[in-house]
Amino acid sequence: MAYVPGIALLAVLVAGCTGGSGTEDATTDAKPGTPTVSVAPPGKYQTLPEACRSVSVNTLKQLLPGVADLPEDQRERAYEGRASVTYDTDRKVGCTWQARTSESTRTLVVDFERVVSYDPSVSDEDSAATVYGKKAEAAGLPSPSVTSSSPADPSADPADPSAGALSDPAASDGAGVAPQGSTSPTTTASPTPDGGDDGGDGASDELAPRVLNNIGNAAFLDDSLESGGSSAQRRTVSVVFRTSNVVVTVRYAEQAADADGVPESAELQEKAQSLAHGLDESINE
Repeated sequence: MAYVPGIALLAVLVAGCTGGSGTEDATTDAKPGTPTVSVAPPGKYQTLPEACRSVSVNTLKQLLPGVADLPEDQRERAYEGRASVTYDTDRKVGCTWQARTSESTRTLVVDFERVVSYDPSVSDEDSAATVYGKKAEAAGLPSPSVTSSSPADPSADPADPSAGALSDPAASDGAGVAPQGSTSPTTTASPTPDGGDDGGDGASDELAPRVLNNIGNAAFLDDSLESGGSSAQRRTVSVVFRTSNVVVTVRYAEQAADADGVPESAELQEKAQSLAHGLDESINE
């Protein structure tokens, strides 16, 4: 065998590898008509507000009767609330406030969950719709079908850096409870689900658990009365709504001090809905 210098051998190998038209090879290997997989858009919101600042002091005064009468140091602590334990404040945050009077104990809990999809073909918003749907199903209420993603606000400017962050509702008093005599957010009464709770004290259909309108992309209200036998009864009104890729839960509860007392639905529902409506507005400001 003839000896081929190393440089000459390298040239031969390179010529062999590059011979022919690269364009022709690529065209041959390509498969016309193969569908391309598009990546779903990210969620509208990339951060969450500080949960314990999401409700204004003026609103807390209306929701937590009795706190205003406490000594100043106790009053301040009560209005500050207690933050929920969380390991990622960009994904889930919450806060709890509580007030006791001689008549009852009232508790308010607000939770924010920013849903992130780990499937590139499924948008964050569609994943949030699934999370919301499971919560509605657990409450015995119909959940909307998941549709393809669309911007929650078609007029939003994608180049606006503030578009990816939830505004801090504490900067205004938007997350407030409607004053006495005002009109509460519009609701749509749905028939009480089979086996569902009508409010526990003969509540009408207007107060039964139902889907709500004009709060977020989708919302529902649940109303449950827990009776502990000889212990005081506790009513919890929950309003859950979704706005784009964020799911918000408001739980407003009252436990009567008297074992014979039964917390009424109407006031709790009105205030919980009004708070949820204010939170939705402040998030989308």
